[in-house]
Order: sequence, then structure tokens, then C-alpha cells
Amino acid sequence: MKVSILIPVYGVERYIEKCAKSLFEQSYQDIEYVFVDDCTPDKSIEVLQSVIDSYPDRAHQEDSLLQL
Repeated sequence: MKVSILIPVYGVERYIEKCAKSLFEQSYQDIEYVFVDDCTPDKSIEVLQSVIDSYPDRAHQEDSLLQL
């Protein structure tokens, strides 16, 4: 069973690294992550991108980085 996790990204520069690492380190493999860039004014997306780059086995899900 596939699990989808939606993560809104707005003003979470201080927390998004810990959040993303926690998600990416889950042992369950059939997970879809959807990070939604809600036009955050801080550097949350840059921080998130660096975490995504650190987890190449999860990188195929990078297309789930959405901007509204």
C-alpha cells in the first residue's frame, strides 16, 4: 500500500531539514512525499533541496516539489 505524505513549505526554514530527514530515513519504501512550496519568503526550499540531494535513493521523488 502506497502512503502519500503532504508537507506544506512556508516559513519553515528552521525546521524543514529535520522534517525531511526524518521522512527520508523511514524504512517503509512505498512512500510518496509531496512538498508544497506555498511561496515561502525564506530559504526553506533551498534547505529542502540540499536535503533531497543528500538522499539520492529518494531523489526520484524530487518531481513532487510543487509551487502554488
